[in-house]
Amino acid sequence: MLNNITDVPGIRVGNAEDPTGMTGCTVVLAGEGMVCGADIRGGAPGTRETDLLNPLNLVDKVHGICLTGGSAYGLDAAGGVMQYLEQQGTGLNVGVGVVPIVPAAVLFDLAVGDPRCRPSQDMGYRAASQAVSGELRQGNVGAGCGATVGKLAGMERAMKGGLGSASRRLDCGLVVGAIVAVNALGEIRHPEQGRVLAGVRSDDGSLLDSLQCLEAAVTSALPGTNTTIGVVACNAKLTKAQACKIASTAHDGLARTIYPVHTMADGDTLFALGSGELDVSIDLIAAVAAETVAMAVMNAILHADGIPGFPSCRDLGLQE
Repeated sequence: MLNNITDVPGIRVGNAEDPTGMTGCTVVLAGEGMVCGADIRGGAPGTRETDLLNPLNLVDKVHGICLTGGSAYGLDAAGGVMQYLEQQGTGLNVGVGVVPIVPAAVLFDLAVGDPRCRPSQDMGYRAASQAVSGELRQGNVGAGCGATVGKLAGMERAMKGGLGSASRRLDCGLVVGAIVAVNALGEIRHPEQGRVLAGVRSDDGSLLDSLQCLEAAVTSALPGTNTTIGVVACNAKLTKAQACKIASTAHDGLARTIYPVHTMADGDTLFALGSGELDVSIDLIAAVAAETVAMAVMNAILHADGIPGFPSCRDLGLQE
């Protein structure tokens, strides 16, 4: 086990970044297609192709998922993923060719680096073409390149977020993995210990209480300038309705680590994939999915590197 989402059979992940623009995208490829559901909790989402994941609609499998920075501009990256998959002959057969189904979700990182640099089709293609099924880089990579957290008192008091992944295998053979780009308005807490790993910095570098920031109405967050996005995958048989339920319950992992979560300034979105190998209780998958998402959020913060203006958890000695 590598303790990342590629432990789920059939899952490959690729990342691409623009270090000047401090933005990037993360692509999760789903083999020849996996059942997918989604759940959107934040008040300011930016998404593509999520309506088709409704159980009432026809298409039940996706071929890739694109997590990207760049706010709504970053949705262009999904076109590059489609281009790559079409070249591989992967997609929904429509008689005259294939149409790759690639839902996408974005986070806001325009205030970090050069706001004119955004994920493009070229970046999406590059990330897809570099997808692997082994070890993954975490922290300032892919969609986590320009991610920040703890913005309740403005960007000048924020800290560095990032991309994190985790997985778990049970004795019954169930494997659940998650990958999350953490760019939250709120602070990040250790899911088991409850202590703050990253949050709102005071003038002396210590951390302010997020609830007090909200109570004092000092938040200066603009709508849609944050957002945590991710994918949870498992090797179980799922219907599209069940995949949507897994995506919904997986948000519990965000609630265990991000405070406050699902705000009007966040567009928090999670996708769930099932590769169709095992018959397993949906409640079991849901419980493990929430746990795995929480660990992925923590890994994103622990692996992040500080950049000018945005120290990391390790920079402030908060990882211990």
